[in-house]
Amino acid sequence: MRRGEKGVITAVDPADPAVQRLMVLGLVAGAELEYAGAAIGGDPLEFRLFGNSISLRRAEALCFRIAVVRDGG
Repeated sequence: MRRGEKGVITAVDPADPAVQRLMVLGLVAGAELEYAGAAIGGDPLEFRLFGNSISLRRAEALCFRIAVVRDGG
């Protein structure tokens, strides 16, 4: 995803206990999020979800499958 792009979580790999904790925060299939950017070096990544910002390690973020929502359809 690029900065400012929005997407919908389509699938989650809950094998990692850290990912299970993130699911409790709302990172579940069907949730809409926006990519806000990344720290220098690319880790962690920052997303906006339900009006809040959340930072994820790249390894954790790879456990979520995202479908990017394109403007205009």
